[in-house]
Amino acid sequence: MLTLYYEEYGDKNAPLIVFLHGGGVSGWMWAQQIPFFARHYHCLVIDLPGHGRSSEDSYFSMKETAVKIIDLLDKVANNRKIVLIGFSLGAQLIVQVVSTRPNLVNTAVIVSALVRPMPSVVKCIAPAIKLSFPLISNKTFSKIQARTLYIPQEKFTQYYEESCRMSQHMLISVLKENMSFSIPENFQHVTTSMLVMVGEKEKAMMKKSANDLLASNGNCHGMVIADIGHGISLANPSLFNDIVYDWLSARHRNNSEKYECQAHKQF
Repeated sequence: MLTLYYEEYGDKNAPLIVFLHGGGVSGWMWAQQIPFFARHYHCLVIDLPGHGRSSEDSYFSMKETAVKIIDLLDKVANNRKIVLIGFSLGAQLIVQVVSTRPNLVNTAVIVSALVRPMPSVVKCIAPAIKLSFPLISNKTFSKIQARTLYIPQEKFTQYYEESCRMSQHMLISVLKENMSFSIPENFQHVTTSMLVMVGEKEKAMMKKSANDLLASNGNCHGMVIADIGHGISLANPSLFNDIVYDWLSARHRNNSEKYECQAHKQF
């Protein structure tokens, strides 16, 4: 049975923020966000299936995981405002969650969500992973991957150990779900106010995905972070925290004014 491990921080009577990590890492990726947001919010940090301390099922399913997250929100929210913040795989899950329950979440921050399926890549995932899987236990290879994701040195050991624990079958399943994900039809009806973020140095497919989300729902607001690749919250935590906090504050004040600074631009 699929279970989700999570940790809680902050005032349980405050508005709820739920953090959803990217693939290949776990809830620790939000270590620089929790102390900042726990001053004003009740923070819930989830380990997604097959990651960290959540149970590893036989496969990863975007839809089934979204249902589990919704069940958890129903359990802990107690009619409070709900904010979802997700990166990469976690950002895709936000799109799935809000599409499944369009009126559940008040605000969401969708960071680097791939929503353009790549069927030709999906076909190659299983054979490619079977050939390259031994590299995961190679520390030199892992260090290269960690630098690409902006993982700080003090978190490398945890990143490496968790990577080694993930089974080949689970990794293939996660990647297939990630690379085949598309915007659900019901996304157009979502009433959540959503900030869609992407790094200026990310791949073109990721930028196109951000534009697809904006075109699919008028409640989406786009933002490109200058000089950053895939991993905004890890690359520049203080900037990320300030942008998100100011944006959330504006939403909660029903203030539609755009937050702008030299470090990023809106589109």
